Amino acid sequence: MKDLKYLKLLSKSFPTISECTTEIINLEAILNLPKGTEHFLTDIHGENEAFEHVIKNASGVIKKKVEEIFGHTLRECEKRELCTIIYYPVEKLSLINNKERDLNDWYRMILLRLMKVCENVSSKYTRSKVRKALPKEYSYIIQELLHESSSEPNKQAYVASIISTIVSTGRARHFIIAISKLIQRLTIDSLHIIGDIYDRGPGAHIIMDFLCNYHNFDLQWGNHDIVWMGAAAGSEACMANVVRMSLRYAHLATLEEGYAINLLPLATFAIETYGNDPCTLFKPKTEEGGVLKQTQMDLLSKMHKAISIIQFKLEGEVIKRNKEFGMDDRNLLHLIDFTKGTIIIRGIEYPLKDTNFPTINPSDPYKLTPDERDLVNDLMHNFMHSEILRKHMRCIYANGSLYLVRNSNLLYHGSVPLNPDGSFKSVMIRGKEYSGKKLFDKIDQVIRQAYFEEVMSKEKRYCLDFVWFLWCGPSSPPFDKDRMATFERYFIADKETHKEKKGDYYYLKDNKETCLKILKEFGIEDEHAHIINGHIPVKSSRGESPIKAGGKLLVIDGGYSKAYQPETGIAGYTLIYNSHGLNLVQHQPFESKVKAIEEENDIISETTVLEFSNKRKRVRDTDIGRELIRQIEDLNDLLDAYRSGYLKEDDE
Repeated sequence: MKDLKYLKLLSKSFPTISECTTEIINLEAILNLPKGTEHFLTDIHGENEAFEHVIKNASGVIKKKVEEIFGHTLRECEKRELCTIIYYPVEKLSLINNKERDLNDWYRMILLRLMKVCENVSSKYTRSKVRKALPKEYSYIIQELLHESSSEPNKQAYVASIISTIVSTGRARHFIIAISKLIQRLTIDSLHIIGDIYDRGPGAHIIMDFLCNYHNFDLQWGNHDIVWMGAAAGSEACMANVVRMSLRYAHLATLEEGYAINLLPLATFAIETYGNDPCTLFKPKTEEGGVLKQTQMDLLSKMHKAISIIQFKLEGEVIKRNKEFGMDDRNLLHLIDFTKGTIIIRGIEYPLKDTNFPTINPSDPYKLTPDERDLVNDLMHNFMHSEILRKHMRCIYANGSLYLVRNSNLLYHGSVPLNPDGSFKSVMIRGKEYSGKKLFDKIDQVIRQAYFEEVMSKEKRYCLDFVWFLWCGPSSPPFDKDRMATFERYFIADKETHKEKKGDYYYLKDNKETCLKILKEFGIEDEHAHIINGHIPVKSSRGESPIKAGGKLLVIDGGYSKAYQPETGIAGYTLIYNSHGLNLVQHQPFESKVKAIEEENDIISETTVLEFSNKRKRVRDTDIGRELIRQIEDLNDLLDAYRSGYLKEDDE
């Protein structure tokens, strides 16, 4: 029998034999339900419209359910309309209002169809769980409609009366919106984002708003998330990288509209400093079809160059005070011959494509000018005092981690650093070496300390610097290349200097034994275990498969970012783990939210079944199930304590 002190505490929640047995019965019933559906996405990179559509349509699952439920009883146009209403109820209803002649009749019809879909997606959950997901104002009505079948003759009039009353009281529109959102919520039980919400695309802040209000999600931090976390925590080097990336892709909405970061001082500084410099090398990368006025392009180019030079200086300070990072070779400004307009790297002299450096003092190249220092201070103040950014960062820390073990799957964004022989590579942190799982656990702790330690102590400064190292440092798990060749890509024509050598993980990951070794390191030895990995774009157009190492490794970065789509040939993957097994969904490019609503264009998705079993996985087969089994064991011990007289029931 367990410790009586513990059982006494448990008895506060279950003070009688009756309440104790009721809970045991309830938990045993839950264990036999089908496991909830998990969705895995990665490398969203600010593409908010494509991301939201994939979540709203549950990677095509809702469309399949509509097909299964209605089959040939509805025309294709009616099924498309129903799906679009589920995805975008508010917007679609506004269009319907303008075209339907008998709107009340249409409301009655669509409500019955929505209830059939809702009944289907709610069937794998307990009534209690469904009840908790229901909108409060319609909770009772929805419960009645869900559990009273309209196919039974005795109930048809009852159901019809409820539907007619919803319409006659003018609540049909609100009810349709509520039911549609409920269907979305129940179709995805839990959502895993395997890194890189930020950078490249226009709407990372919109994605974060969506996630912070989502019912159940987790995030495994990617290098692009970590650099934003560093900026929000107070790292000047991370902040400069964040601003530079936004300017490089001409997407300033997240900074300016999302987080109210005032870029006017940077624009003013850039115009004053580079007024006659066309800054050609810093012309932003714009999307195909994207149009910027020449004046906008000129200004963004100048701002881009200004923050890039500041970034190189700030990074020089970080590298100088952290010798253990082993990044001295990344300090390049002092290697420039400002007279000849060349730079010597690894003994080779290269001409520079741009030689206008008005803010660099050749005798002290890493020192910020007074104006640059004022600008950095101003930008950091904006980052540190943005309420929305603070809210989003708190959400990222509360729901995120460097890795996650869930239901025999190991989730992480980049790599597990390895040596050429496949052994775990050591990384120095504060004079001590860490590798494998211990490295991940230590990094997770350092990242949190960088943000939550309030006083700018020597320890916090180191943690902030280490967060920057995670963004671009050698053997950093979320990055894991020998260098980030930002300077070379901007200033040197020779593309040999642009190459970034990947860590040994990227060459060994396709080996099944390597993956089994990594899984074992993280405590997973289940025969059905997998590593689910982001960060590495899968070149589907060249025949590359996301399924590697005999199925033990699933790399699901398929290119949500439009910048990667020419390379991948597709527009993202979703991995779906339901009670029957694993499905990989490959998505084609998403045109736009407007076309999805007005023309009912869905994302074209192709599903590959990776693992399938006729014997459905139950809740008892999951991590939650194992926890429930432990709770049942505790409750049985409490029951024994009551019945043997060790504890007395509290009948009051």
